[in-house]
Amino acid sequence: MNIFITAIEAKRLGLLRELVPTAARIAVIVNPNSPEVDSQLNDVQTGADAVGWELQILRVGSEAEFDSAFATLARSAVEALLVAADPFFNSQRERIVALAARHKIPAIYEARGYAVAGGLMSYGPNLPDAYRQVGLYTGQILKGAKPANLPVIQPTALELVINLKTAKAVGIEVPPTLLARADEVIE
Repeated sequence: MNIFITAIEAKRLGLLRELVPTAARIAVIVNPNSPEVDSQLNDVQTGADAVGWELQILRVGSEAEFDSAFATLARSAVEALLVAADPFFNSQRERIVALAARHKIPAIYEARGYAVAGGLMSYGPNLPDAYRQVGLYTGQILKGAKPANLPVIQPTALELVINLKTAKAVGIEVPPTLLARADEVIE
């Protein structure tokens, strides 16, 4: 199974644009140690170029770099933030969400857990559905199917989660069209 979390960065950027349509300068936090970083940056840059957004790339590869990255973000007067998909960032979820809240920066993340932890918005695979697919796949193997003969599967369910409490704290009014498309709204 391929959980193509990093392949939808441009879609996340588009959702961020809907949330903050007047923004012109966006920060993107990426992990320079990730093998996906070049692909992520290419996807995000292509999306930003299409809508005329200026990107500021912040590279965070260790715990010690978060505070300075967010300080740079604050000095740069960026108007929104995309946190790229990365397992390291998942391990720092609470910290990243707290820093975004402290700096009152509207941000989008890769997974529902960020919005539950207080992040403004997330868009990515529905992990329980993905795990269910993995279970079905495993069941086929346990029944004798050869893994090499099975197709590569990808999650089919993506979810948009919006945290209205965080939107209010950041001073963002979520457009009704975005709320209508949300799979979950945290109030």
